[in-house]
Amino acid sequence: MNRVILIGRLARDPELRFTASGKAVATFSIAVNRPFSKEKEADFFNIVVWGKTAENCANYLAKGRLVGLEGRLQSRSYETQTGEKRYVTEVIADQVEFLEWGNKEGQGQSPSKRNDDFGSVDIDINEFQAMDDDEDIPF
Repeated sequence: MNRVILIGRLARDPELRFTASGKAVATFSIAVNRPFSKEKEADFFNIVVWGKTAENCANYLAKGRLVGLEGRLQSRSYETQTGEKRYVTEVIADQVEFLEWGNKEGQGQSPSKRNDDFGSVDIDINEFQAMDDDEDIPF
């Protein structure tokens, strides 16, 4: 079994790239506080996200934002230009939850501290129509 669940803050902005076949991939790091640490230590984990989730992370996450994620650990190796072999362990995230909201450049807000129920979505209340109590619900 290989499952990882982490909650932490982004240590750097996500980097979005595309493979030769056009698949999106985003990479970023998160800092996870160590429990029971007297000196407020943190561990830093490299995260890789694929597909539409990668695009969403690149568009809506920024350094300092709180995220929760679930995925698996994966190790790989590569050779540098000087011929040295390097080993990397990453978390391949299947699911990423944005635990703070706001625009990418601004400060994030916890969902429980937002001023409205819709986050940053613009909604025109005049576009809604009232339903009579006697009407059938359309679903």
